[in-house]
Amino acid sequence: MTASAQPLDLSFTAPIEKDGSFPTFVTVPGSAEALGTRKAVKVAGVVDGHEFAATLMPSGSGPHWLPLRAAICTAIGKGSAGDEVTVQLRHRLS
Repeated sequence: MTASAQPLDLSFTAPIEKDGSFPTFVTVPGSAEALGTRKAVKVAGVVDGHEFAATLMPSGSGPHWLPLRAAICTAIGKGSAGDEVTVQLRHRLS
C-alpha cells in the first residue's frame, strides 16, 4: 500500500449485478456515508478471499458500485447475475 492509503473497514455480502453501465458489479451498501462522498473513490480489499484494487463508481442516487473485473470473477468462480460475493474494503487509496 502507498503512504497515502487510509485504513477502511467496510464488509458486506451482495449479489453480482449486470447492466449497461458496467458488465459486472456489486452495489456497496452505505458507501456514501462510510466514505463521506458520492464521488469516485479508489479502494483495495478482498472479494471472496481474493485481493483486488478498484475504483468505486458513484451510482448518482446513493451507494457506489464496485466493478468486478473478469480476472476476479474467474478467480472466485462467480460472475453471473445473482451470485453472492463477500467483500471487505480494507484501504481507501484516494
